[in-house]
Amino acid sequence: MPTAIEIFKHLPKKNCGKCNFPTCLAFAMQLANSKAKLADCPYVTEEAKAKLEASSAPPIRLVSIGAGESKFEIGDETELYRHDKKFFHQTRYAIVISDTASDKEAGAKLKRAADLRFERVGQNLAMDMLGVRNDSGDPAKFASMVARVAKESALPLVLMSADAEAIKAAASAARPSRPLIYAADANNWQAMAAVAKELKFPLAVKHDELNGLAGLVEKVRAAGVEDLVLDLCPRDLQQLVERNTIVRKNAVKKTFRGLGFPIVTNACGSKQAVLMALTSTMKYGGIVLLDDLDPAHAIPLFVLRQNIYTDPQVPIQVKAGLYSINNPGGDAPVLFTTNFSLTYFTVAADIEKSRVPAWLLVVDTEGLSVMTAFSAGKLTAEGVAEALRSSGALEKSSRKEVIMPGMLSRMSGKLQELTGLKVIVGPRESSGIPKVLRSL
Repeated sequence: MPTAIEIFKHLPKKNCGKCNFPTCLAFAMQLANSKAKLADCPYVTEEAKAKLEASSAPPIRLVSIGAGESKFEIGDETELYRHDKKFFHQTRYAIVISDTASDKEAGAKLKRAADLRFERVGQNLAMDMLGVRNDSGDPAKFASMVARVAKESALPLVLMSADAEAIKAAASAARPSRPLIYAADANNWQAMAAVAKELKFPLAVKHDELNGLAGLVEKVRAAGVEDLVLDLCPRDLQQLVERNTIVRKNAVKKTFRGLGFPIVTNACGSKQAVLMALTSTMKYGGIVLLDDLDPAHAIPLFVLRQNIYTDPQVPIQVKAGLYSINNPGGDAPVLFTTNFSLTYFTVAADIEKSRVPAWLLVVDTEGLSVMTAFSAGKLTAEGVAEALRSSGALEKSSRKEVIMPGMLSRMSGKLQELTGLKVIVGPRESSGIPKVLRSL
């Protein structure tokens, strides 16, 4: 992003105020901080627009893959470290199916990709893509497998072949999805670039040296293809970290457009495939290609990705209010907790485990956990009392009692005084909730 002074040089300097700012310099400062749009100035020239839009383009190009509900985006990142702001477009994982695979093998991978779906703190974690690799060398056989995969799954595809004709043969089977073509290299880049341009599909470009990759990217872009994904061809985990970091750092800090594209890591055939996926997720990977993924490995991989791609400055929250668990009636007890997602889902799961009908009141603590919210003054007896009244919990349950987290025992007297309810101090850990509920 250019500085305010650099932007100011291209503005008309009329100080007319039609942009809703008193001077062009003030407008330039707002543009530099992404708080205004260049289109707000009625007098800016087309030449200035072109120069400013080019210089303010994101350091890593945004590339979309797929279509419809399965469409996703990668790239468009602006930071090296998530605590500086956040990462926006999460790493995507693909299971690759060979076109030489038997019906049984292909069916098993398709089923695995569909079954790798989990829920954690209210978010669905799942596989993102399917790849089809042209191991047979036969364009017709490749197209046939692509057609089968596209028919049986709605996930976006990766068309993996070094043969541009095979890609063209499979293209119609892959539509209406917008698949990623993998990959152009020093030997086939002209043909692959021509196909990608004709089909308007994103193209992966690979080279085993970064300087060579930058030169290859320049050639492909000159051929008219801008939606690119880079395979840095790391030989091992150390090289993966080094190369991914070099590319991201040059793109973000030095705005080096030659390598300012998302990164794809091909872990197929590697004995360290899961480690490569984990490392790529932590170090700027956009897509990871895998021969297969065991559920036992998928869960920690998906959770790692979820943790990295949440905003560190904004806790994951659930909506405050009254939740029914195990079909409670009028005689069901009322418990309360905070709206931090991990706390809520842990407590809700333990209530479900008890099989005792109950009402769970979620108090708005701005996404903070129980003790953090209490220490910060976000979880108070007054706040809980108001939440009990406003949520209708006192009308839903005829029991004149409320169960509170054990760590808040010092708040029990004040809460009882404010509500007139019997306050039961629950367990310090939610795993003790079933025992408490069954004893009521």
